[in-house]
Amino acid sequence: MSMAGQHFWIVKQALHRLFSSPLSGLLNLMVIGIALSLPTGLYVLLQNGQEVLEQLSASPQISLFLSMDATDADVVKIREQLKKNTQIEKVEFIPRKTALETLGKRTGLNDVITALESNPLPDAFIITARAQNAKSLDELRARLQSLSKVDLAQLDSSWAYKLEAMLAFARIAIMTLAGLLSIGLIAITFNTIRLQILTHQNEIQVSKLIGATHAFIRRPFVYFGAIQGLLGGITAWLIIYASLYFLKQPLATLAQLYASQFNLQALSLNDSLLLLLFSTYLGWVGSWLSVALYLGKVESR
Repeated sequence: MSMAGQHFWIVKQALHRLFSSPLSGLLNLMVIGIALSLPTGLYVLLQNGQEVLEQLSASPQISLFLSMDATDADVVKIREQLKKNTQIEKVEFIPRKTALETLGKRTGLNDVITALESNPLPDAFIITARAQNAKSLDELRARLQSLSKVDLAQLDSSWAYKLEAMLAFARIAIMTLAGLLSIGLIAITFNTIRLQILTHQNEIQVSKLIGATHAFIRRPFVYFGAIQGLLGGITAWLIIYASLYFLKQPLATLAQLYASQFNLQALSLNDSLLLLLFSTYLGWVGSWLSVALYLGKVESR
């Protein structure tokens, strides 16, 4: 039998062992699928949640207040400098006269404002930045503050820091959960393979007597663990897909109430492939450790 034929035969035998007891095999796959779907599902919700928060959060703006002695030439010069800045998306100039009129309309104090001897408000620029993270916004504000004839560059970055902190906490929580569940899945595969080894203990001993290598003995069990992990990953993907399918319509209705165009996004192709590769790897690790431990005990006798 060729090498490819041997591998095909081992895969066939692994599938036969996996489903020789259908109920037990399906329960194992469900346990693996549910365990993998928990951190993966939270990751999907985090990705969608980040998109929602970005839509709900206003575009980051910096208010640039000019000195009271700033001339029209100064305004033109500052406007040109702002337009050349690649970190700025939009620039809006608000003359001091317009700002005073707007203040009077909003507060209802037109009579008081009219009685003022001079306009106490400065010319201002409202700048919409391209950057979203708090650090980049602060750096941009500091550079704008240093411009000539700029008295104050004001930025309310508290929302950005809160958003980043919340997302960072969620990522760490998901990674921690994924790590703990990964250890649990390795343990499940380890015990499953240990039972398989005990069932075929006589065959293993005979194989060693006729000169079989550790790699030859290990191969069927490693294939079994990897296939079980792969099928568990597929189960997790189906669980996530079904969950998102049932959540899609209620979330679409909720988005319409808030006049949002939000659409629930499923796992991307790359993320789906990573999920399957990761689950296969966990199955491989668990089975390899189980067989290695058993062979180590046999050698020490």
